[in-house]
Amino acid sequence: MRRSTAVRLAATTALLGLAATACGTGAAGDPANTGQTKQATQAADIDKNATVDVRLVLEPTSLDIASTAGAALDQILLDNVYQGLLTRDENNKIEPSLATSYAASSDGLTYTFHLAKDATFHDGSELTAADVVWSLQQVTAAGSKNPDAAAVASVKGVTASDDHTVVVKLKHRDTNFTWGLTERAGIVFKKDTDFTTLAGKENGSGPFKLSGWKRGSSITFVRDDAYWGTKAKVAKVVFHYIKDDNAANNAQQTGQTDIETAAQADLLQPFADTSKYTVLRGDTTDKFTLAFNNTSGPTKDVRVRRAIRRAVDDAGLVKSLGGAGKLIGGPIPATDPGYEDLTSIDAYDPASAKSLLKRAGYGDGLKLTVQIPNIYPAEIGDYLASQLKQVGIQLTVKQVEFQTWLNAVFTKHDYQLSLVDHAEARDLYNFANPAYYFGYDNADVQKWYAASATATSDTERDTYLKKAARQVSQDAAADWLFVSQTLTVVRSGVTGVPRNFTSNRYDLANLAVAKK
Repeated sequence: MRRSTAVRLAATTALLGLAATACGTGAAGDPANTGQTKQATQAADIDKNATVDVRLVLEPTSLDIASTAGAALDQILLDNVYQGLLTRDENNKIEPSLATSYAASSDGLTYTFHLAKDATFHDGSELTAADVVWSLQQVTAAGSKNPDAAAVASVKGVTASDDHTVVVKLKHRDTNFTWGLTERAGIVFKKDTDFTTLAGKENGSGPFKLSGWKRGSSITFVRDDAYWGTKAKVAKVVFHYIKDDNAANNAQQTGQTDIETAAQADLLQPFADTSKYTVLRGDTTDKFTLAFNNTSGPTKDVRVRRAIRRAVDDAGLVKSLGGAGKLIGGPIPATDPGYEDLTSIDAYDPASAKSLLKRAGYGDGLKLTVQIPNIYPAEIGDYLASQLKQVGIQLTVKQVEFQTWLNAVFTKHDYQLSLVDHAEARDLYNFANPAYYFGYDNADVQKWYAASATATSDTERDTYLKKAARQVSQDAAADWLFVSQTLTVVRSGVTGVPRNFTSNRYDLANLAVAKK
């Protein structure tokens, strides 16, 4: 399976643009409901010396992208500082990066990548096929610490046929291989880079360089004026890490920031003046997942798991949090291959939930505990407790530090229920891996997921993924409460702002500021 240990979780409320309290009126003019999918076009005259201040939430613990897990690193470093052979566009579609083109053999076992001939690293050295070969060899080597190493586990060997051509041989057909190259596994480092030095410095090939890191406050990028490709349109970008939503709102209103990512849905009223601000609404793959321990305790019984799902009104939860979310009913969001609307499975039905609990031997009541990292709204836990109480389940909500959650739930699997945001795209593999903290073990799901990876066409792949996802949902392996949408507030005059999937990567390539 792919990542069995790496953590790719959006460990923050604000990454989702969710409200911590009841929100908007629901009226057409309510800012919470008027986030738009289009933004102004770039001005004819832009300020190439501009500094753009961006509010983010989750600060990295290290800048060592070669070995440190966490979405906060991918968010700022991918595409901006480091580049891979391939990347993803605003709609999560694979496109060229350091590899200007590539081709696969008819049997799907050989990939040939043609590199940009003028690419360089930030230290001025030429980026060649030798760097690509070395980088992929480090990721695929036994004992690799790269969090995405499993994404290229199908690689049999990699060679350079000349300075700008790389040939990769696979052990077997792998429909996920090129996707894996858009992530950390595809990053090209300078040959012989000492990864232990990357915690506080970099030598990437992207359009921005790391300028400074004020821990607990901000990270600054500056344009690389010697960049080999199309140069950045702004001179500097400062990421300000502001966890509190009210403080973030104040920073945006007072001009301390130009862009407020992950804006809270019920705090958008100050930005209703469209001559000053634009509110963008974007898609994510952030799945707010109520996990069940499938291997022990009451939730080992599928009837209990199904009862919990039927007891929770997911639509009501989304409404209470501001409406910036979509229901899916299963493990695959609408923007991923294999998506199917599974909301009819174990739909909200309290009476049926009570019946299932009775048949499971809990007709007189059941006590459960849910562990929730304290960076998520307390209202979610309160809502779950209220809903489950109606069917006879007494839910104790335990708010914990995220590191505590990682240790107890993710690592030791010591929990009954858990709630976190699983942010990564295409992560169905977690349910095909019995060792993952869900503890879900279904041989058919594992077989279908494996078959999807070796499929000969996208249609065949998606057929297997749909079968697997439906089975996972029917087994109530978890409850996918919703997939969030993200809200971004943008100051007038700033364009080219990322809108979709902003918790996974925040590409600054098109960011521009109009001259005043």
